[in-house]
Amino acid sequence: MPRSTNSVASRARRKKIMKQAKGYYGRRKNVWTVAKNAVEKAMLYAYRDRKQKKRNFRSLWIVRINAAARLHGMSYSQFMGKVKKHNIELNRKVLADLAVNNPDAFKAVVDQIK
Repeated sequence: MPRSTNSVASRARRKKIMKQAKGYYGRRKNVWTVAKNAVEKAMLYAYRDRKQKKRNFRSLWIVRINAAARLHGMSYSQFMGKVKKHNIELNRKVLADLAVNNPDAFKAVVDQIK
């Protein structure tokens, strides 16, 4: 019996990878082995960075809250400790947004916990 390779499926697989490599620089966009490696690496970075994005945003919120809290004579840790103690259920995302876009509301939160 002759060997069957199913070239339709093989071609479809390669085509899918080459489509994902569209827009890459140099041989990464049109040479199969290079494109396959580049796409695999890109997928790993994408997976990793979906997790890192959460960390980066949390640290950004902490920096913003810290800066706003220090304007009112408090450190970040003191501020967050008092927020928890007074059962104010605003998360860091909301507090950072208040600190940047609505300083009066942030001051009201600070006055409530002092």
